[in-house]
Amino acid sequence: MNPHSKFRLQGIMLASLVFIADQIVKYIMLGPLQLQSRGVIHIISFFDLRYAENRGVSMSFLTADSDAERWALVALTAAIAGGVAIWMWREKLRGDMLALALVLGGALGNIVDRVRYGYVVDYADLHFGMFRPFYIFNLADAAITFGVLILLARAFLMREKAPVQEPASSADIVERV
Repeated sequence: MNPHSKFRLQGIMLASLVFIADQIVKYIMLGPLQLQSRGVIHIISFFDLRYAENRGVSMSFLTADSDAERWALVALTAAIAGGVAIWMWREKLRGDMLALALVLGGALGNIVDRVRYGYVVDYADLHFGMFRPFYIFNLADAAITFGVLILLARAFLMREKAPVQEPASSADIVERV
């Protein structure tokens, strides 16, 4: 198996793991914990499980208030996930492949929610007193965020440097003349 096939397989496995883990956690929130009827479960002073229905995308942008808008949002996010999958298939660098896998697995988890329920199930509430640095989120959102941050960091910090040309020696100059 060549390295690109191996990286691709690892990416598919990671995306699948993120997707499955996201769906299991959401099942636990809605099933055994019945978070939707309890509203909030206090875990520690700065983290609660708090039920929320996100009818939009990140930070509730593009909120879908009708069935037509919901399905348009499903189509839009599925197209983006398809683009990520194609990018992942063509990617040759392991780090980028794994970051894309985080994004793809998270996106698929949220798409399944939107198809199944009409909204994305969110439950993780990180807060410091009344200060909330994030909206309520879920495992899929966290995977997408980490994947995008990794891609950005790699794009800015891991750029290929142009080869440095050595200054011409006097012998090279004489040969050219």
